[in-house]
Amino acid sequence: MTTETHVLRPHRHLLASGVIAALALTTPLFAVAYWLTIGSGGWQITLAVHVLVAVVAILAVLQFRRTKVVVSPEGVRERGFLGRVSEIPEREIGALCLVEIYRDNALDTQPNLFILDRAGVPSIRLRGQYWSRADMEDLADVLDRPLVGPEESVTLSELRSTQPGWLYWFERIPLLTWM
Repeated sequence: MTTETHVLRPHRHLLASGVIAALALTTPLFAVAYWLTIGSGGWQITLAVHVLVAVVAILAVLQFRRTKVVVSPEGVRERGFLGRVSEIPEREIGALCLVEIYRDNALDTQPNLFILDRAGVPSIRLRGQYWSRADMEDLADVLDRPLVGPEESVTLSELRSTQPGWLYWFERIPLLTWM
């Protein structure tokens, strides 16, 4: 067991991908909007909307940079992207359940770590899209708990039927997750 505090951060490439996608979407859109409004004198509205979009983008980047999981021998504290803080003290942690879930329409899997309380209710979930397997293993090392879970990978549908309470609300509705 380690006595250190570890700060886990989401994959860095997610921020770069998000910024590139936002620029790819907004640059041509605003270029056309400026081109259409410069001659008619309505470019000030376009500029105001452009500034508003830039401010929202900057706020999103700041929120991403504040997203983290702090793990210490005392427990786990997660600050999510939207600012939600989830916390579970070490004494209330029942199990660390690592489940390999098949990605949609693919043969590869992604790890999902569910931190369950003593009643088996998930308090915090780390999804492989955002957190590395090494981070999940570090979390287990710091808390000095074994990673348990099914030996076989499961589909989201299987997890939905066996442990629906472990999933986010939108994952419980098959129609919303087929895409």
